[in-house]
Amino acid sequence: MAMNSIRRKLAIRTWSAPREGNIYGKLTLNAEPALEYLAELRERTGHKVTITHFVGKAVAMALAASPGLNGRILWGKYIPHETVDVSYLVVLEDGGDLAKAKIHNLDKKPMEEVAVELRELATKLRKGKDKEFEATKSTLKLIPGFLIRPLLWITGWLASSLGMSIKALGVSKFPFGGAIITSVGMFGLDEGFVPPTPFARVPIYVLVGAINDRPTVVDGEIIIQKQLTITATLDHRFVDGFEGGRLAKIVRSVFENPKQLDAKTEPIDDDVSGD
Repeated sequence: MAMNSIRRKLAIRTWSAPREGNIYGKLTLNAEPALEYLAELRERTGHKVTITHFVGKAVAMALAASPGLNGRILWGKYIPHETVDVSYLVVLEDGGDLAKAKIHNLDKKPMEEVAVELRELATKLRKGKDKEFEATKSTLKLIPGFLIRPLLWITGWLASSLGMSIKALGVSKFPFGGAIITSVGMFGLDEGFVPPTPFARVPIYVLVGAINDRPTVVDGEIIIQKQLTITATLDHRFVDGFEGGRLAKIVRSVFENPKQLDAKTEPIDDDVSGD
């Protein structure tokens, strides 16, 4: 991490001992159907669609089927979002900084459209052409360190709970959407858990690990299978065991049968009763 990056400044000034109740979940999935689907999609569309795009789409489908998760808490009450928006974290300056790229209506967009939109957003961020991010960076550079925590708390509440835009600070309403997706697989890490970011006020943080060949049992025989581990950090105010089971079931369903994404515009069946 760069010595004086915005990322480091935020990490130092907003850190505190954990107080919130969070749930941590882990899914190890057969990645082979998803990889075959992505290869076919790249061949058909010519766009570079990755496993991180795929995981984001699966999470969006899960949120669409879980209106009790895709929302915000205001005045002690839960209010659902009108759309399913998901943010991806984008690495800047060779890992020296991070920024978010939010995809609106991710559950309703084709995978190749998601890939193109995310690439365009990431390019703007890396070239310093994202006006909101540049405004935020400029503001944070000027603010004394001791004011960062209260400022972020206030702006986070105004933007993520009330749904206000604060143009002077480069903050849009509901800036992170309903979930944050990040990946460490590209760095060769098998798995990890995302630390919650209180000022983001997001109920779900998903981390995509590396794809590895692993032994597994299929039909009573040991085979080598390409597997992917996905972990999630979940806000317990939104998620209990039932909701966690719903999320896991839908994500697993998308990985087992990726082609359902081609025609799926309505929420996937969210029955987790097992009947």
